Amino acid sequence: MNDRLRDVYIVDAVRTPIGKYGGALSGVRPDDLAAHVLGALVERSPALDPARIDDVYFGNANGAGEENRNVARMAVLLAGLPVSVPGATVNRLCASGLEAVVQAVRAVAVGDARVVIAGGVESMSRAPYVLPKPDRPFPPGNQALLNTTLGWRMTNPKMPPQWTIPLGEGAELIADRHGISRQAQDAFALASHDKAARAWKDGAYDAEVVAYPAASLDRDETIRQNTSLDALARLRPAFREGGTVTAGNSSPLNDGAAALMLCDEEGLRASGREPLARVRATAVTGIEPEHFGLGPVRAVRQVLERSGHTFAGLATFELNEAFAAQALGCLAEWPDLDPEIVNPRGGAIAIGHPLGCSGARLAGSVAHQLAAAGSGVGLAALCIGVGQGQALVLER
Repeated sequence: MNDRLRDVYIVDAVRTPIGKYGGALSGVRPDDLAAHVLGALVERSPALDPARIDDVYFGNANGAGEENRNVARMAVLLAGLPVSVPGATVNRLCASGLEAVVQAVRAVAVGDARVVIAGGVESMSRAPYVLPKPDRPFPPGNQALLNTTLGWRMTNPKMPPQWTIPLGEGAELIADRHGISRQAQDAFALASHDKAARAWKDGAYDAEVVAYPAASLDRDETIRQNTSLDALARLRPAFREGGTVTAGNSSPLNDGAAALMLCDEEGLRASGREPLARVRATAVTGIEPEHFGLGPVRAVRQVLERSGHTFAGLATFELNEAFAAQALGCLAEWPDLDPEIVNPRGGAIAIGHPLGCSGARLAGSVAHQLAAAGSGVGLAALCIGVGQGQALVLER
């Protein structure tokens, strides 16, 4: 280990188009999705000997299905990388992909690695049903299967009930706390779709999206280019009688994968690439589980303080849109942030939120936006189920 921290650069970042639940990517195993972005990332840096990759970190929030045998290592093998390249899978629920990036940053910064790939993958379509083991052998009666797609299951009864409320009810609590109306949430959702559709039309995603060859999907599948406030207003509340949170102002269930290559200066020279951005600071914080959606509030303040930047100095801010109420609640607590720089290419309400993938997607998107601009400071942040927030600052 060196006596000083090394600079860490994001050399490249790719992702699949995000598929809808039961959609174009639903027939693709999550380990194959992860292998695809990993292989595509390596192919885009032909000067780099793949054997020089010191480690691979992948985030995954489920881990109960086809990705269960350490999906990072499975992706390495399926992508045809040298068997000498190791891999580890990490889980911080919705921020699993960002956690993978953070762990890669640390490994490079302290000198344990020079070239690391980090990413995330989730197939919510293929999340299995699970059968808990019974308390005693040969129990009478029927046994219930649990759906592992999203949310609590096999909940520990020692948990206070307010900590294990549905995610959507947590979004309703934020709407209550900040007085966020149904109309404001629907308008935020519509803007997400409009920005994402415009970004695809303008070619903004061309540099980072690598389609899966066996699936007929060349853009994000859940973008609703022709939706309207009237259409969104007709949707019924999904989580609370008389509530404000609907399927239209919430992120959908999705499938997808993303990956980034991170290097120190020596690894950068070996890659033969100009970096997209440099990592400046990271932060992760905790909050009451029922208020999980406000998890990014303190994490963002903390990462800005660590990086020496302010809201006024940001050129772009990718905030995961788990729910419109959640995103608007965070924005209400950052009065110094210009909302016009938030999710300029659309957010998760339109693009989608494949849990383990999203954090890596956001980090990669910030890096590509800074590279396209030629300079600037960007921030990526996510709320996390069970009450956490994580954030990352990049510079160029």
